[in-house]
Amino acid sequence: MATSVVLACAGHGRLARPRLEAVTRVLLDVDTGIDDALALLTAALSNEIDLVGCTVVWGNVDVAQGARNTSEVLRLVGHGDVPIAVGAAGPRSGARAVFSPEVHGADGLGGCADTAHVPELAAESAVELLLRLSHEHAGALEIVAVGPLTNLAAALDADPTLPERIRQVTVMGGAALAPGNVSETAEANIWHDPEAAQVVFDAPWELTMVGLDVTMTSLITDAHRERLAAGGAAGQFCDRILDFYLRYYEGYTGQRASGNHDALALAVATGLVRTTLSPIVDVTVDCGDGPSRGRTATTLEGAWGEWPEREGARHRVVMEVEPGFEERMVDLIAAAP
Repeated sequence: MATSVVLACAGHGRLARPRLEAVTRVLLDVDTGIDDALALLTAALSNEIDLVGCTVVWGNVDVAQGARNTSEVLRLVGHGDVPIAVGAAGPRSGARAVFSPEVHGADGLGGCADTAHVPELAAESAVELLLRLSHEHAGALEIVAVGPLTNLAAALDADPTLPERIRQVTVMGGAALAPGNVSETAEANIWHDPEAAQVVFDAPWELTMVGLDVTMTSLITDAHRERLAAGGAAGQFCDRILDFYLRYYEGYTGQRASGNHDALALAVATGLVRTTLSPIVDVTVDCGDGPSRGRTATTLEGAWGEWPEREGARHRVVMEVEPGFEERMVDLIAAAP
């Protein structure tokens, strides 16, 4: 895990930012909807993170729209030079891709996407970019995957030695003891492509799961929107897209408060937030065709209170983090010029 650091609140262009020794090199694998946008902005604006690339997968929206959204969000804060590569357009099994317009809007950005924006995308595929960056930053690259895990599974197919060069993989997905958000037991990113998720969880790398157990405790509210609205262009953009997101959550949970899913996973991966309970256990993915398809079954189940680390287990499951990350994230984005 990266050393805990202070979230920087100075937002400057990519070339103007100082390169710090403590910087964490991150590749973000996204399906850019509203919560992905918050993670992208946090990664781009934090002086503690060097966002070296983005790979795009289907999920919240189709992969082409996700790539366009990724480009728009990064260009908004002067990071249009980050390479963005297009990846899988559907699940590993070849089944039909399913999207989430009711959650993120038809355009993935709550109806706020700039239809005139023309994205600049890498000529290489997502797998090619991921593998290239794994060599360029061997031993130092953090992969933060906040969509279905189809791209990562494809990269493992292409090069089974990939885990030898990756510092850590952090997955926003799954639910250990919490209920699911697309079924009683399954979280959306895992449910979209359980077969890919199982490949990624089986790979011999350090993997941290940041699931609904913890992301639904880091809440974004209308009070945060007000602070963002008073900021610069990035803050005002987030105010608009979050209005759509909070309306969905109000209908889903009865409260205008959304989980800060993807940005929290990024924060855990890079040390922007400290975990206070994250046992190492075994995680398996239900790849069957029954009602529990996509469920992440962990060896936390059946325990009570504290969970001792199990011999031979390889998956760190985050259950609690220190409070306050969403406040620092909002300050960071609102302060961006």
